[in-house]
Amino acid sequence: MPETLEIKRLDQRPMTESLLSKNKVKFLGLGSDEIIKYFFSGSAWTAIIVLALITFSLFREGAGFFPQHHDSLKLYRLAGLEFVDYFRDQMTAQASLSRYLNELKLNKTLKLQAAGKGEAEIESLLAPLEQLRLDFDQAGLEGQALLDEMTSMAAGIKDRYTISEENRISRKQLIDAGMKEEADLLEIEDIDFAKEAENLKTTFLPKQKEVSATMAAKMKSLLAATKVENTIYEAEVNRFKATVSKYITGFDSVQMKMQDWTHDKPVPFYESITKFITGTKWVTQSFWQDWYGIVPLFIGSLTVSIVALIVAVPLGVGAAIYINQVASIQEQNFVKPFIEFVAVIPSVVLGFFGIAVLGEGIRVFTQWDMMAWVPGFPIAERLNIITAGLLLALMAVPSIFTFSEDALNNVPKAYKEASFSLGANRLQTISRIMVPASLSGIISAILLGFGRVIGETMVVLLVAGNRLEIPDFSAGLMVIFQPVHTMTGLVAQEIPEVVKGSLQYRALFVLAIALFLISLLINYVAQIFVRKYKISVG
Repeated sequence: MPETLEIKRLDQRPMTESLLSKNKVKFLGLGSDEIIKYFFSGSAWTAIIVLALITFSLFREGAGFFPQHHDSLKLYRLAGLEFVDYFRDQMTAQASLSRYLNELKLNKTLKLQAAGKGEAEIESLLAPLEQLRLDFDQAGLEGQALLDEMTSMAAGIKDRYTISEENRISRKQLIDAGMKEEADLLEIEDIDFAKEAENLKTTFLPKQKEVSATMAAKMKSLLAATKVENTIYEAEVNRFKATVSKYITGFDSVQMKMQDWTHDKPVPFYESITKFITGTKWVTQSFWQDWYGIVPLFIGSLTVSIVALIVAVPLGVGAAIYINQVASIQEQNFVKPFIEFVAVIPSVVLGFFGIAVLGEGIRVFTQWDMMAWVPGFPIAERLNIITAGLLLALMAVPSIFTFSEDALNNVPKAYKEASFSLGANRLQTISRIMVPASLSGIISAILLGFGRVIGETMVVLLVAGNRLEIPDFSAGLMVIFQPVHTMTGLVAQEIPEVVKGSLQYRALFVLAIALFLISLLINYVAQIFVRKYKISVG
């Protein structure tokens, strides 16, 4: 009997343990497989929900930009600001020409200093250039005074309308709150834009024609009297004279635009979109008119990213190939940690390094005597495209290196062994077998590095120069020494000070949407490219 009982006990134990194990993994009626399934699917859905919330918040805040922008453009025309800006463009061009002379003098001063010339000698050599600039400025003083008068009148029209609209809103709120007496104290003026526009044209059109004629006469006389005897800047001054002559011929076109201007010409809604996409100015918090054009910011981001990738791709991919295919174990253990450590350096630290060391070092390098033969050297700006691009390249190299090496590791060893068995050397194996086989992964690594570069904020904000202008591509390769502003840098710079719900606030969200869409486009193109490549090698 005891033996029989023991046998029964032994037979029941596995059944009991099995039941207990099944009960242990039960939670709220779910089995272990179901728990694992819902846990990981929940993590995936969390990412999708977060992405959806980000997308929703961006489009919700940015959606109101275009209607507000449209209203701003309509007021710009109604109040006569557009009429004044025709003449402002003429005077701005004159100021740009004067600035060109000033920059020319600065560059020649740096070149003469690098050549060992003394201060007194430099001043003597450049005295005619400085006098030309002073005389050219003098020729535009009367035009600037007229522009100030026109600006004052048009800005007054806009301010009166804006105050009246604000009072109208406040009055409605006070009436709704039962404060009719306080509401009656607010003055509301109905602006007669037709009358104001006629007053602008009759007051300033004759003056503008007279001032423009005087400016043209003075500038032509100045150009005729300017004789270039110093070969140091002869070519530049001759180019300046040709540009001024072309500038003068444009006065008639400005007069025709002002003559034909009408305040009541409709502003199509699509202009609020096209002016944002194709606009070349980004001006905010202006007493005159805010402009929101993405072109200079997009070009700034693109040029900095291109410079960064030109440097980072060869370094990152080359390092990955060397470490994975050529280096010894000792070299791998020594080099890899240093490359990967760069990724953890705070971007603000790299920014300070760029300001204090890299930017200043590049500027000093361009001032060396041996570099005087390079056109455009020495440079005056230490914060520019090349400084930002080199720092972003440094930040992108670890990502490109790590993922490129992973792609090489994923190539089956049989490929490499087969290549060697057929008599190929190491270089042939790397270039014809390993790199083509891992190309899709390397491309992904490069695109990841590109995403790292174009999305970086702090470095470009500190060292790109933050000039809201399209670079002068006529300078050729020397364009990389010009300052720019980027989309990410501008958002970081302006968002802390912006008023919520304002036109500027919504414009920054539209800029963020543009960055978001650019990232999606890059990823989509990458997927297409990788998929086609896989099909072609299959």
